[in-house]
Amino acid sequence: MEAVLAHSASTGATGETGPLGPAEIHPSSIVAAGARIGRGVSIGPWCTIGPDVVIEDGVRLISHVVVDGHTHIGANVVCYPFTTVGLEPQDLKYRGEPTRCIVGAGTIIRENVTIHRGTATGVGVTTIGDGCLIMANSHVAHDCTLGRGVIIVNNVVMGGHVVIGENARIMGSAALHQFVRIGHAALVGGVCGVEADVIPYGSVLGNRARLVGLHWIWLRRNGVAPDDIRRMRLAFRALYPKAAHASGAVFQQRLEQVRAQYGDDARVSEILDFIAAPSHRGLVRVQRSPGEMIETDGA
Repeated sequence: MEAVLAHSASTGATGETGPLGPAEIHPSSIVAAGARIGRGVSIGPWCTIGPDVVIEDGVRLISHVVVDGHTHIGANVVCYPFTTVGLEPQDLKYRGEPTRCIVGAGTIIRENVTIHRGTATGVGVTTIGDGCLIMANSHVAHDCTLGRGVIIVNNVVMGGHVVIGENARIMGSAALHQFVRIGHAALVGGVCGVEADVIPYGSVLGNRARLVGLHWIWLRRNGVAPDDIRRMRLAFRALYPKAAHASGAVFQQRLEQVRAQYGDDARVSEILDFIAAPSHRGLVRVQRSPGEMIETDGA
């Protein structure tokens, strides 16, 4: 991208002409001096762009979009009406530090979504990966990190410092506690309160999230071979045997046994590495059938 210095749209200013054509900025929108606007960008009515914003080629801000702070919007992102990106975090410790917000290329941000920039006491940046879909009325808090291809369904809310792995699916009205980790390709069910970490490929349901299995539908749809799925199923059952009510050392023994038997499988190894990684919140508890609860270390 060869960005250009933008001026107030009330003067009809546009970006440079290039392969995508000039940027188009509606006269009712305000683009601060210093903002960098790429080629082929479309800024619709009543948008406000701050002076430290970078908007790459082909972005569309449909209308009534506010982008502020040290925010970088990747190529071909689409923001629907009444979204805000990069505004101050809802953190009483924030003192105006020049923290950042990054939205990856090709991401779609639907109506009334709010994405706040990072904090100095966190990682300093809120990051949305390439190709994400964030549906209406959802909130991405300060210092959150969303991997590539994440789908956030309507009305999802998350606290600060949440980390969501690539291709995870968060269903409607789910609530994610601060510092929770959601693993790669995991599924969080609708209206689900998630207070602890969800393993990669895990599927959680319930008013308070409980791990009920793996995300088999995603695995099949993404070309994972039946034999590989069978090995993952066997590893999951060995890690969380039916009717096992154990934690601490016993769970650690099962981890070691599963790694010895199935650790050569890349996806199983990914799950085990996720469990072994440092965590603020511990792991979501397991409930494979009604009335059954399997404790895990740190839950």
